[in-house]
Amino acid sequence: MEKIKKISFLAIIFTFFANISFSYDDYFSEGVKLFEKQKYEEAKFLFEKSIVFNPKHSNSYLYLAKIYKKIEDKKNEEKNLETTLLIDPINEEAILMLMKIGLEKTNYSKVKELSERFIKVCTTLCTENKKILKELENLEPKNNES
Repeated sequence: MEKIKKISFLAIIFTFFANISFSYDDYFSEGVKLFEKQKYEEAKFLFEKSIVFNPKHSNSYLYLAKIYKKIEDKKNEEKNLETTLLIDPINEEAILMLMKIGLEKTNYSKVKELSERFIKVCTTLCTENKKILKELENLEPKNNES
C-alpha cells in the first residue's frame, strides 16, 4: 500500500512539472501566432506569461523587442534586446536589431563592436552586416587630417 502511495505521489509531481514546462512553450507559440496576425497587445501578454514560467526564454524577450519596435517604444525594445543577448549571446537577430538601433542613435563604437560580434555568430543574416557597415561608413564623421 505504501508503495502505491509513493508511485501515485511521484506521478502527480511529474505531471505537475510537465504541465508547467509545456505551458510556457504554449504561451510562446500562441504569442508568435498572435504576433504574426499583428495582435501585438495580446501577443505581448503571452510572451510575458512565457517569461514568468521560464525567465531564461530568450526568444520571448526577442519577440517582446519586436513588438516594442512595432509600437515604437525604443527604450523597451533595446532593454529586451539586451536581455535576449544576456541569455543568448549569439542570437544574431538580436545583435542585428541592436546594431540598427546603434545606427539610429549614431553610436558608432557600439555598432562596430556589435558588428565584430555579429561576424563571429552569423549563420543566416550575414549579408545584413555588410549593409549596416556600409551605412555606418556613410554616416560616420570623417577624420580631417590637416
